[in-house]
Amino acid sequence: MEKQKNIKSFIGVVVSTKNKKTITVKVENKFRHHLYKKMVIKHKKYAAHDEKNLANLNDVVKICECKPISKTKHFYLKKIIKKAI
Repeated sequence: MEKQKNIKSFIGVVVSTKNKKTITVKVENKFRHHLYKKMVIKHKKYAAHDEKNLANLNDVVKICECKPISKTKHFYLKKIIKKAI
């Protein structure tokens, strides 16, 4: 039997395209607080590799985990889900 790898993938919004072949994606996580039962939103920014510079600001994209490309880049652009207007 082959081992199945758990590859992380996130859906988020592109917040920066200033670097060459790199986009910064903001991923939001909503969950209910265990004590106060209030909805809490946390976010984290990931640097993702965009080889052909396809993504633009405010696009909704899917990023997937890969081997380290640089010090901060461990994700790559899988697909653009929704283009910004």
